[in-house]
Amino acid sequence: MQSVESYQSYGAVAVPEIHCEPLAVFDSSNLEAVRRAFQSVKPCLFGQAWLDETQAEFSPASVRMGWRENSLLIFAELADQDIFNGATELNQRTWELGDAFEIFLAPAQSESYIEFQVTPGNQKLQLRYSSAHSAARARQTGALSEFLITGEAFHSTTWIETHLRQWNVFAEIPVWVVCDPNACIGNGQWRFSFGRYDYTRGAAEPCVSSTSPHAEPDFHRRHEWGVLTFKMRS
Repeated sequence: MQSVESYQSYGAVAVPEIHCEPLAVFDSSNLEAVRRAFQSVKPCLFGQAWLDETQAEFSPASVRMGWRENSLLIFAELADQDIFNGATELNQRTWELGDAFEIFLAPAQSESYIEFQVTPGNQKLQLRYSSAHSAARARQTGALSEFLITGEAFHSTTWIETHLRQWNVFAEIPVWVVCDPNACIGNGQWRFSFGRYDYTRGAAEPCVSSTSPHAEPDFHRRHEWGVLTFKMRS
């Protein structure tokens, strides 16, 4: 199973090292079925590593991962005091419109990587960058059009549990979206990271957090992303 105590050293940075195991078939449209499917998987926890201590506004969140049939399966549980996002269609600037869960994935030896965002209302933003330079250019100019992935690149479902002040995301990401069309789970390692924008209406800025030990609040610092290894069935 994956362990939040397991880290791999990349230079001066110790990053999470996750061993991703196969999961049995489950009903991904049912929240409790999804919870049961991931219940034996240890969580990867969010934090604010760039701060000496987390902000008072910080709300805990966790992500669990597994795989099945050449797809990475992700389940996130996010505590949230004010759950909202104004996005209404695919590929809007979701991180500016309210709460957003962010997924970063890349083959370990590749310069290209994907950034996916999911809102509480299950609206998505889908981006692919050819390199860190292209990502930096997009952030500098604010122009995303050349990086957008049109059509549905991955499947997701969300649930809002108002009584618990929490929202949840299940995402199923085909390997070919991250790698090339002929790639299979088990071929090499991936780098991964998860981030979130947690907005509260009336607050000047969102509270941001990540599963990676970022020295700065910059989710694109790839050398600080975790290492993902797929464990094959016996």
